[in-house]
Amino acid sequence: MDVENVLSEARKYLPEEKLEFIRSAYDFAARAHEGQLRASGEPYLDHPLNVALTLIELQLDPATIAAALLHDVVEDCDVQLSEIEAQFGPDVAKLVDGVTKLRRLSIRTEEQEIESKLQAENLRKLLMATADDLRVVLVKLADRHHNMRTLGALPLAKRRAIARQTLDVYAPLAHRLGLRRMKWQLEDLAFRYLEPKQYRRFTRLIATNRAQREDFVDEAMVALSEELNRADIKARVLGRPKHIYSTYLKAARYAEMGKTFGDIHDLFALRVLVDTVSDCYKALGVIHNFWHPMIEEFNDYIANPKENGYQSLHTTVLCKGTTPIEVQIRTHEMNQVAAFGVAAHWHYKEGSKPDRTMDGRMAWLQDLSERRDEIDSEEFVESLKTDVLTDQVFVYTPKGEIVDLPAGATPLDFAFRIHSDLGYRCIGAKVNGKLVQLNQALKNGDVISIMSSKTERGPSMDWLNPELGYVKTSHGRSKVRQWFNKQERSQAIDTGRQMLERGLSRLAIAVPGADKLATKLGYPSVDDFYLAMGRGNITVSQVAAKLSSDIEVPEKPIPVSAPKRAGSGSVRVLGVGDLYTRMAQCCNPLPGDEIIGYITQGRGVTVHRQDCPNVINEVEKERLVAVDWGNVEQVYPVKLQIDSWERMGLVRDISAVIAEAGVNITDIGFARAGDGVAVLNVDVEVTSTAQLSKLLAKIQSLWSVINVVRKGDTIVKEQVSR
Repeated sequence: MDVENVLSEARKYLPEEKLEFIRSAYDFAARAHEGQLRASGEPYLDHPLNVALTLIELQLDPATIAAALLHDVVEDCDVQLSEIEAQFGPDVAKLVDGVTKLRRLSIRTEEQEIESKLQAENLRKLLMATADDLRVVLVKLADRHHNMRTLGALPLAKRRAIARQTLDVYAPLAHRLGLRRMKWQLEDLAFRYLEPKQYRRFTRLIATNRAQREDFVDEAMVALSEELNRADIKARVLGRPKHIYSTYLKAARYAEMGKTFGDIHDLFALRVLVDTVSDCYKALGVIHNFWHPMIEEFNDYIANPKENGYQSLHTTVLCKGTTPIEVQIRTHEMNQVAAFGVAAHWHYKEGSKPDRTMDGRMAWLQDLSERRDEIDSEEFVESLKTDVLTDQVFVYTPKGEIVDLPAGATPLDFAFRIHSDLGYRCIGAKVNGKLVQLNQALKNGDVISIMSSKTERGPSMDWLNPELGYVKTSHGRSKVRQWFNKQERSQAIDTGRQMLERGLSRLAIAVPGADKLATKLGYPSVDDFYLAMGRGNITVSQVAAKLSSDIEVPEKPIPVSAPKRAGSGSVRVLGVGDLYTRMAQCCNPLPGDEIIGYITQGRGVTVHRQDCPNVINEVEKERLVAVDWGNVEQVYPVKLQIDSWERMGLVRDISAVIAEAGVNITDIGFARAGDGVAVLNVDVEVTSTAQLSKLLAKIQSLWSVINVVRKGDTIVKEQVSR
């Protein structure tokens, strides 16, 4: 790479005096990096030159190009930031400083999670820099783009770590900024190092019959061009190849549907470029008249742009009667935005501020910037992954304003996105004019109306329960936690105590002493534990899971002798080996419960819960033996009692929830308790306490349900089989 190549490309849109400014930055970088080599053996200066060339392709301003050439001199050379500011001005110095701070972004290895504190803090810096000055992250993306092209010189473990981080963070970030070309290139390069066998396989598959497919697309391009000319529409028709990683993902989706790679017909697509928006819709009419459209595959991103500013008409038609082919229709200006994203809007002029016309499209950056002091680094990364680098749905306010939310978001997420106070006052929601539950997932095009109280009611702790699914976004959960964190400490402690007792009682789980439980969960005191519970920092489900995973058994199992038989494989008798076992009918233990065995005469071992009254009151303690759960591959009967206000469809709704949870009902009984309260006794078969916990939470969330508990402690005592 030579500086003259860089200047030649920059000359296409920059005046000559600006080229001298860029040349002086190159000369400074050349002196600073003199004698330095990259891991590949190439001169180090090749790297900043390639980064600068990538940004010139985006037609960025001279200050950004200069910063690209200088972005490594402070970190890797004996150069102070003050020297750069003195020679190139504060704007360039600020950009170099921003990129230098991001340079140390830690690399996630396969053993390290992205949520590590150092990684989290550096990712926060990355996005905060984006919000402060978009040019910083554009330089960083260009830097990562060239590093990915030269990744082969690094050790295998480091290649994989950088590629994984690129696929998880940088490619989605490029997509969110509308840099589609860079996003595709980063994905393909990362795929090459993460899945080299699959990469080679799909490269070969795409190449196979490529000439035949290209001939087909060429014929379609000529035919469509002639048809548009006959309609007096000035248009340029292009062929658009599918990229390797996107083809791999599509093949994976096809495989789930029982289809093969050969069923993918749209490895190539057509793009139609016209002069005006009106011509876009005229061209659409011509295409649908010329080829049969697949209406379910039509999307209008002109009337409803994506959150990154992308606009286009997408349609799929049956070319030559049977072969699906995708056609994208857009103006030349839209095509620039599709290729270069926000950079297409980021024009700098002497003495003026950046053009901020795209601020509405980049509202997520503004939101992150405003929240920088509200959340810690690890919560920030959770927000990044769940609220930013995910698929989006686009919904409307009653006034017709578009709000983008992560896929799976609920009316409560919508309320908190509009305003925190609206979320706190929310008592119901309408979607498209119909009342819905607050945990219903929103869909593209939904119109959301939030019903609110006149006074602040405050959120429900159930909103933080992930099993109930009320609040899916990190932003919404953060606002709910903030509300509880502002409550009086004593009130939060009382709330936490009540939540724990009520939740574990529903699951019929024996609770160890409060001091022991707090210590087991890593809290210094009981009050600190209840406070965390009351403020939503830990849920009942998490406590139940911890109790289930820390089953205690006697240190010295009582030796027993009994005739060996082939057991069910679900329970293991400690210190003895396989014995015939069966579940006690008096307490119906489940995998995850603390259990103990009772040796019967000639009938093997009966397995009870440790808190079963029959076991506690047993006189012949020598018959008790330590057992634990082995490989669980069966279902277990559980009796549930559901108290609810009487209403039409109650049994139907409860049965539907149980069926959706994949749980079988073996018996159901209905009784009236008076005062309009109905009692349902339902026998079900579950595989574990985890499945039971989710089922109880879903039943509890049903309208009119007062309480639901697992029966067992109140069952009439039966004689233990001897």
